[in-house]
Amino acid sequence: MTELFSNTSATLSTTLVFTVALLASLLLKFWLASRQVRHVAQHRNSVPAAFADQITLSAHQKAADYTITKSRFALLELAWGAAVTLCWTLLGGLSLLNQLLLGQFGNGLVQQVALLAAFMVINSLIDLPFTLYQTFVIEQRFGFNKTSWKLWLQDLGKSSVLAVMIGLPLLTLVLWMMGATGAWWWLWTWGVWMAFNLLALLIYPTWIAPWFNKFKQLEDPELKDRVTQLMARCGFTSKGFYVMDGSKRSAHANAYFTGFGASKRVVFYDTLLQQLTPAEVDAVLAHELGHFKHRHILKRIVSMFAVSLLGFALLGWLSQQAWFFTGLGVAPNMSGANDALALLLFMMVMPLMDTFLGPLFAHMSRKHEFEADAYAAVQTGGAALSSALLKLYQDNASTLTPDPVYVKFYYSHPPASERLGRMQSPQAAI
Repeated sequence: MTELFSNTSATLSTTLVFTVALLASLLLKFWLASRQVRHVAQHRNSVPAAFADQITLSAHQKAADYTITKSRFALLELAWGAAVTLCWTLLGGLSLLNQLLLGQFGNGLVQQVALLAAFMVINSLIDLPFTLYQTFVIEQRFGFNKTSWKLWLQDLGKSSVLAVMIGLPLLTLVLWMMGATGAWWWLWTWGVWMAFNLLALLIYPTWIAPWFNKFKQLEDPELKDRVTQLMARCGFTSKGFYVMDGSKRSAHANAYFTGFGASKRVVFYDTLLQQLTPAEVDAVLAHELGHFKHRHILKRIVSMFAVSLLGFALLGWLSQQAWFFTGLGVAPNMSGANDALALLLFMMVMPLMDTFLGPLFAHMSRKHEFEADAYAAVQTGGAALSSALLKLYQDNASTLTPDPVYVKFYYSHPPASERLGRMQSPQAAI
């Protein structure tokens, strides 16, 4: 009787904590998004004084409208996401799906793989209307979407093939290890997961990315010479300089330094090269090199290793607790509880923790961006970097007047006012 009371109490406590955390997360995100909408709307009709000579009122208002539209749409997504999470957990959706698949496949690895696959397919279908609206309504309205329906369907098909060819075998291996490697399964599984992530960094630039986009060697001799000299000056080597046809999907511009070891390459969006001068392209690339100079990539990988290790250890413990299943809506008799259920429940609980830990990681990311900016300003001059960043803010319709509290929680990159302000004294941020 005492054990039954203890289990019931633990179950109720788990349900209560989960419900409170879900509600608190939802309310916090609603409050932050509402602040962002109000703040941007209040400053919509006047360009900040620091940018008055460089940004037109119409461009400023477009950025404000784009930000407000996306923020309001995010509120709807938040509410829908919370409702879906409740349906999967406390309202018994995941338990029902598990029982249905148990009837089809019985207990075992096949049933668990089928449960994970079915959950992901159903969730993708549930999220599909939001994805389509974001791409073909919001992005289209503001002139950013270049994706055709044909291309979108091709991307969907390719992503599905990759999920089946890579994702499904990986999940099968993880589930097998969870059941076959004993009490320390979480440590062995963590090792396999990290090895996969490192392998993905190695093969993505040369094997996966070209399946979705065309990459061609940078042909502009002047720009190529400038970039080569910059790389040499900064002490970096690369497998090559490539231009990606990003314009076939979006008008947004970007550049990135990807891969590691022999697979490192510099990639410029064609939209970026159309918008920036050679000196500004130099500055953007120097910023990316700054991340490597300050070992931000390595630090992020180490952080990912540490956080994921803690996550796997926590999952290893929770998967052995009956209240973790019953408190989150799985049938009390536990006849259908398995490793796949533990993994899925954990995946739905973790985002609630991310809500409250997010500001810490966002702060670290902004700090890294300041350091990379400072490095680029030293290598190429602050003027070129400032003008490049301002063009990118304008072309991507990034608001110049975000809510300061919202920035602290969500912004991985500093807002324009802070970022360009630091450019006046780059040495202070090194």
